[in-house]
Amino acid sequence: MPLILLSGYPSSGKTHRAQQLFSDFTARIASSSDPRHTRFTVIQINDQSLGLSRDVYREAKTEKDARATAYSAVKRALGKECIVLCDGLNYIKGFRYQMYCEAKAVGTGSCVVHVGTPIPKCREINARLLANSAVDGGYAEDIFENLVFRYEEPNGMTRWDSPLFTIPYEDEGPPSKAIWEAMVGSDGKARVVKPNLATVLTPATESDYLYELDKTTQEILQTIITWQRDHPGEGGGDINLAKGTVELPASPLSLPRLQRLRRQYISLNRQHTLAKNRIMENFVAYLNNSFQ
Repeated sequence: MPLILLSGYPSSGKTHRAQQLFSDFTARIASSSDPRHTRFTVIQINDQSLGLSRDVYREAKTEKDARATAYSAVKRALGKECIVLCDGLNYIKGFRYQMYCEAKAVGTGSCVVHVGTPIPKCREINARLLANSAVDGGYAEDIFENLVFRYEEPNGMTRWDSPLFTIPYEDEGPPSKAIWEAMVGSDGKARVVKPNLATVLTPATESDYLYELDKTTQEILQTIITWQRDHPGEGGGDINLAKGTVELPASPLSLPRLQRLRRQYISLNRQHTLAKNRIMENFVAYLNNSFQ
């Protein structure tokens, strides 16, 4: 069943909206006469349910670990009969894309629910939560401002952010019916999602595919190492290849890290039917995504 990603500024009321959706969907399942619907369950996953403190957003490492924890929890929960409400900031478009791919890999749909509370109102709510010690909520002011600055608003024109539902602050409730019909289906017709070809394991058809996979990825790694050696002390930079551009991160890349990424990529694509002429651009895209 579908993955519903809630996204919004800190202290925008995402958990409140997630709880409204949880109640609406639970009631709809309980009152449904469709035997297919009665098997559904609804689960809400957020920082609180995972035991994550809001202070994890102060440092890049702890925030990255927190995202990995949330990703793992969602991955475990996704299934044919479970509606997953991922209630969190979900402010990085790359993370939303990763979630979209995970849902599609198991053949279920996904959508993004944008809680559109304006920044001044979020700041007001956050200050009120911080002032009330009896309430579990609120971000430290520096963390709040940093998260607002880094927020990447969902864009319904991209496939990983669509369908996109926006809930204005003034609305009493979310568009539960529209979300249900878009994700679960109406009139007894379930929404069918076909997995990406990249997520379907099929035997490699070209005889020297594994040789080309190994050779091309090794050449790209050697190019990166040579570039870093020739540009000591320079952070970032772009390496133009025949097919694609490697966008280096600000900090230098160690050989062990590059080799680890290469092994992971080869392991993922060893059994895939990937044309040899696409190996370079595909590996470059994989590296750039890993460097973010």
